[in-house]
Amino acid sequence: MSWPNSEFAPAPARPGAFRARLAGVAGAVLLASGAIIIAVALLIQQHAPQPSAAAAGTTGSAAKGPSLHRSLPVSVDIPAIGVHSQLLHLGVSADGSIQVPSLTTSADEAAWFKYSATPGEIGASVIEGHVDSYQGPAVFFRLGALRPGDTIDVTLADGVTAIFRVTGVREYAKEEFPAKAIYSATDYAALRLITCGGTFDYATHHYLSSTVVFASLTSSSRPGSIQ
Repeated sequence: MSWPNSEFAPAPARPGAFRARLAGVAGAVLLASGAIIIAVALLIQQHAPQPSAAAAGTTGSAAKGPSLHRSLPVSVDIPAIGVHSQLLHLGVSADGSIQVPSLTTSADEAAWFKYSATPGEIGASVIEGHVDSYQGPAVFFRLGALRPGDTIDVTLADGVTAIFRVTGVREYAKEEFPAKAIYSATDYAALRLITCGGTFDYATHHYLSSTVVFASLTSSSRPGSIQ
């Protein structure tokens, strides 16, 4: 389930304890609920772009860079792959895994993990989305096509647009999902976008990998401002 008004969400766990629990469910992001029924997968026969070795880039930033005050994210735009999505605000499920958008009602919407930093704050901000759904490609279908240098714009509730630049795009096998590296605190304004990736396992109805985009804040703008 989602929390449409995040101010009603329970207080987040202590950072150390929460990261430890995340490590215990590494790879759970979008993997447990990213299954697509076999009949639909066979009919669609569409394959999401996978990150190339040339796009691996870096997972961090050498410079601290700019940062923004805390403000809840409203929407995300990724011009290079034609993505525009309002952002849901999701937390964790009873088993400690991260909640994901509903495959039946919200496959075309990305979600900000509400216990991560807000986009532009110092720290790691996490946005997730499905790669496909029962009907076909979903919001992050082309996430693996991003390359270092591409931009990601996140509009915030205070009217500011946080502008991030991709530093790397990588694919991780489910059993090797680096939860600590992705969710742990950073000393710069970081953004991680996550979706399913790799091979679809028709026996388990799950993808075997995750695609993760790493980005850092480079600038910001307000409506009407000159960049």
